[in-house]
Amino acid sequence: MSRAPLFSVVAVPFLLATISAAQHAATSSQSATPESTTTCNLDDGRQVYIRYIPIPTSKEKISNGKPFIPGGTPMTLFTEAPLNLGTSLIPIGAYTVYPIPGRDHWTLAINKNVTPGAAYDEKQDIARASMETAQIPQPSEALEVAFAHVGSRCSIRIYFGKSAAFADFFAK
Repeated sequence: MSRAPLFSVVAVPFLLATISAAQHAATSSQSATPESTTTCNLDDGRQVYIRYIPIPTSKEKISNGKPFIPGGTPMTLFTEAPLNLGTSLIPIGAYTVYPIPGRDHWTLAINKNVTPGAAYDEKQDIARASMETAQIPQPSEALEVAFAHVGSRCSIRIYFGKSAAFADFFAK
């Protein structure tokens, strides 16, 4: 018996088993960190929503002055209405959201680059606004993002550990 057929008889099943195990591991790790969505329903039926990965606070640290990218995947904003954030207009569409923690305040950056795996580029920001911040007495165990809705305002609320940050979007 030559070596080539023996190699293929042994190597091919081994490679298939390795590929199968890698696919299973990838599927398992994706299911371990499911995506969450928070929605703001406007009075006229249009929606604003954010998708994010609710990573445990024990698994990730935030750094002052650096964009917070939970689980290595930025939050994604989808809006069916033009929005104002601070003095900037955000058109209807999809955007990445980067909270940027600071010692005494946070900044919320809305970025037009939604390419998966792309690095944050401040030049792609279409809106930036200061966020109100507070310390909460009961720390959250995982990243929580929520909207509070009043009239044409969707107030985003981000909770991570003992930190809370808030900013207002106004629908046009």
